[in-house]
Amino acid sequence: MAEQDKFIVTQRKPAVGKSSVVSVRLPDATIQRLEEIASKTGRTRNELVLMCIDYALARLEISEE
Repeated sequence: MAEQDKFIVTQRKPAVGKSSVVSVRLPDATIQRLEEIASKTGRTRNELVLMCIDYALARLEISEE
């Protein structure tokens, strides 16, 4: 995997700004993987999901097909 494609989990920083609650359904395997990463990094599942979404949105390209 190329270095620029890696998803790096950093140290926790204080939350800033307003937030809202959003509910999503995830496969059990995805939740388990998030739990494993949370355990290893000291992050919450919520923090990890937000980091994943931010990562994807920053790299999102909409196809006009």
